[in-house]
Amino acid sequence: MNSLVTGCAGFIGSWLSERLLELGHEVIGVDCFIDYYPRGMKEMNLKPLRGNENFLFIPYSLLNLDLNEILKDVDYVFHQAAQAGVRHSWGRNFGVYTDNNILATQRLLEACRNSDVKKVIYASSSSVYGDVDSLPMKESDLPRPVSPYGVSKLAGEHLCHLYHKNYGINSMSLRYFTIYGPRQRPDMAFNKFTRAILNDKEITIYGNGKQTRDFTYVDDAIEANILAMKSQQKDGVYNIAGGSKTTVNDCIKILEEIIGKKAIVRNIETQKGDVKHTYADTSRAAKDLGYKSKVSLREGLEKEVEWIKSIESV
Repeated sequence: MNSLVTGCAGFIGSWLSERLLELGHEVIGVDCFIDYYPRGMKEMNLKPLRGNENFLFIPYSLLNLDLNEILKDVDYVFHQAAQAGVRHSWGRNFGVYTDNNILATQRLLEACRNSDVKKVIYASSSSVYGDVDSLPMKESDLPRPVSPYGVSKLAGEHLCHLYHKNYGINSMSLRYFTIYGPRQRPDMAFNKFTRAILNDKEITIYGNGKQTRDFTYVDDAIEANILAMKSQQKDGVYNIAGGSKTTVNDCIKILEEIIGKKAIVRNIETQKGDVKHTYADTSRAAKDLGYKSKVSLREGLEKEVEWIKSIESV
């Protein structure tokens, strides 16, 4: 099998590329090193991949590649590449999101029309839901994103569906719920919280910390992609989550227990685009894909803390 992984140097894309190589795939990885966090972190993610003879790395943007040529012998496309960040997606920055999250997705799907690709698996986000009236969040709920980032990810879902409907491209959208674990981006909460506690620095909490999230360990997200690839489903959206509904304050308490130090916390006003709560109904993914989260929040946080300690000492 030949697979294309976009965003292969990122948090999820690098782990997914490793898993596909373990399964015997030949992997083409594309990543343009968007200047959102230090390139050195992505280079570390790539280290386990670069030495594998079945991995080909292409360091360019999807907007500047001959995708028809790249997709010639590709069986599966795992589209993980995107400009991340809810809070950074406002104002002038929105052009970066429309280019990298919407236009790049459209160009990739357009190229798939002229290929023999069996399935496109698109990395979507729980941000497409916005603030819902009732929990858990279900795929049948009307998406009403409250951030430009969420709008861009929802547009990607719609593009996947319309290319399936009109051109028969099999595509599945996986709505990730707050992925965490080793290699997590440095702008994400658990990474920031852990480094702050370890170094006796202040943690900034937006709001009162009572907002809740459904946290998903990265291994579970990777497994969801593999299950989607193997499934007979040809279209649709699926919630991928960890099954926990935990407040930010409780997460900090767990980290304090794991690290053995108290956190220094400062609360500031809530940011525009941040939803109050997320909690996923994953019954559709369980039924259609056989998906079930396996890693508990505490177990996953222990692994992330261990990883952060290892790179902090480098």
